[in-house]
Amino acid sequence: MTPKLYPLQFEPILKDRIWGGEKLKTVLNKPITSKITGESWELSTVEGDVSIVANGSLKGKSLTDIIEEFPNEILGAKVHEQFGKQFPLLFKYLDAREDLSIQVHPNDKLAKERHNSFGKTEMWYVMQADENARIIVGFKEDSSKEEYVENLNNNTLVSILDDVKAKPGDVFFLETGTVHAIGAGLVVAEIQQTSDITYRLYDFDRVDAQGNKRQLHVDLALDAINYNKVDTYKEYQKKTNESNVVVDCPYFTTNFIPLDGQVEVSKSGETFTVYMCIEGSFEIEYDGNKLTYKKGDTVLVPAALNEFILNGKASILEIYIS
Repeated sequence: MTPKLYPLQFEPILKDRIWGGEKLKTVLNKPITSKITGESWELSTVEGDVSIVANGSLKGKSLTDIIEEFPNEILGAKVHEQFGKQFPLLFKYLDAREDLSIQVHPNDKLAKERHNSFGKTEMWYVMQADENARIIVGFKEDSSKEEYVENLNNNTLVSILDDVKAKPGDVFFLETGTVHAIGAGLVVAEIQQTSDITYRLYDFDRVDAQGNKRQLHVDLALDAINYNKVDTYKEYQKKTNESNVVVDCPYFTTNFIPLDGQVEVSKSGETFTVYMCIEGSFEIEYDGNKLTYKKGDTVLVPAALNEFILNGKASILEIYIS
């Protein structure tokens, strides 16, 4: 018998990173205990890092377990048909106290062949930015494997990569093959395919607490990189109380909702919906119940819960599979 489903929150999976800091606590109120927390995985079925329900009657159950039990009700019939019982997306918040490594992600074909994994198309929404914070996204001009290798060997890779200032509200969409790095001083919300496959190209010659450099994946990356200049910045509208399309790609659709008051939501039941609270606070009202969310919260609305109300004053990202 299917339980009465409701909006699900999950325990954050916190990750210490060499480049991490403390803003996930000071900006997003995450329960971090170290000074180098770089990531909060909000919603994950990556092996070894599966999200656990934090609220309601399903509290303590894993996301994979509830999908196994109720695939159509959680995922939606269309998503279940397309992906089986796999949850196809991964949701994170990141705090870059220092620059992340320069890296690239393989496409579906390469990731399947090499790692039996999805590729990693992703997007970033900038939540907080220090003055002069920037990101690296792709090449300044169309390049080539030869030029890339030459600059990598000469320690001048950064000189041929595009460097873009970033401010709150900016969105960058990174297709697989795009060389990239989140720069120091940024807190971002990240939405991506379910994959933890990263090829690290350059790590600014950093060493960890034991004096070791992190592993690079230079050879693996050669066939994964798109050497052409790419446009990653996304313009989008901000009409109040509407779902404004930010990214619409084969892997996910992300809308931006500037909520001021009340919005009635009616879904088809074909796909789950995820809300990430970027600013402010809001409630989800459903079946006579209310649940409240604040900045930094992420909530999974099961596909079976297809009539509800958003109420409050907040900036929200709305994500689903088209």
